Amino acid sequence: MPIAVKDNILIKGRRVSAGSKILANYTAVYDATVITKLRAAGAIFIGRTNMDEFAMGASTENSAFGPTKNPYDSERVAGGSSGGSAAAAAADLALAALGSDTGGSVRQPAAFCGVVGLKPTYGAVSRFGLVALASSFDQIGPLARTVDDVERIFEVIKGRDENDSTSLPSKVSRSNLEKFKLGVPRRFLDQGLNSVAADNFSAAVSSLAAAGYEIMDIDLPTVPYALAAYYVIMPAEASSNLARYDGIRYGAYFPGQDLFDDYRTTRGNGFGLEVRRRVILGTYALSAGYYDAYYAKAFAVKQAIASEFAAAFNQVDAILTPTTPAPAFKLGERLADPVQMYLEDLFTVPANLAGLPAISIPSGRAANGLPFGLQIIAPPGGEDQLFQIAKRYANL
Repeated sequence: MPIAVKDNILIKGRRVSAGSKILANYTAVYDATVITKLRAAGAIFIGRTNMDEFAMGASTENSAFGPTKNPYDSERVAGGSSGGSAAAAAADLALAALGSDTGGSVRQPAAFCGVVGLKPTYGAVSRFGLVALASSFDQIGPLARTVDDVERIFEVIKGRDENDSTSLPSKVSRSNLEKFKLGVPRRFLDQGLNSVAADNFSAAVSSLAAAGYEIMDIDLPTVPYALAAYYVIMPAEASSNLARYDGIRYGAYFPGQDLFDDYRTTRGNGFGLEVRRRVILGTYALSAGYYDAYYAKAFAVKQAIASEFAAAFNQVDAILTPTTPAPAFKLGERLADPVQMYLEDLFTVPANLAGLPAISIPSGRAANGLPFGLQIIAPPGGEDQLFQIAKRYANL
């Protein structure tokens, strides 16, 4: 199987830049665990895919090497941060691709490019050899044109890894499809969903109901705060993870007048605007005077959201939402407004906060031909449920 690989997953002897000038000439000295497993299964790695710098973005416009364009409309974004992987799969440049998902970075570009994208249960796939953004959220996931291909790749890359203490043994939850109850958090969906996307989602839910699934409204009262909590916790972890890029140990070096100026000059020249913005936000949230006011509260919201999902899964077997609030937007349209860009993660972030598996599958197109995505969320270890529902929906 020819596979494209996101530019933040290490392949020994090949450059890995994470979309950043600060790593532009860095060559990996070992394979990521997912690469080792795929190579053993016979995969062929045919190239790197573009991404937002250090996976920070929802459009791939933050790459130091330029944006990725949407195969359905070259004036629009491919999504992010795994936009290059989604575009490669959609344009038949590779049979499948690997991406990473911190707050929706596999699922959102999959929806924009009309392909299938999986974010596994947190810990289901080893993060060893993945350039870290936010270690408590990051997960490697596959993208492809079919659910079958995504499932095949997941079966190879999943499982416990001694090099990653957060990885989990392979565990699959299997259920009888005919008995499935699907939950829809309608109050949450009232936030920010445009009318065309709302109509597409309603049609997808109706199709599943007609196929025999029981549709049940559920309430997730804390989930509307997921995005705010995420954009406190994620930058905090990013500011810590990116401290290693200082021009001294590895990566680019821009000399200054003294050691402190070496750090400042290297990071100022090596990091792009969005990375610097999030490092500053994260450092601020972790500072002594503001830790309790911001980070501690955001972490409490994260725990509350996980508890609400656990309670919801006592009533339903899976949860349905749109993947994105709207189809792909135009290149440059949101670069000047970070908040509007962050809202692209509105429906995808909750699964990351709760560590749940989620998949985005194509659910039709708008009148202008742009794809939509349907997101299905399952309990921990419920990837098999996702594949079963997704396959059945694809055959409707």
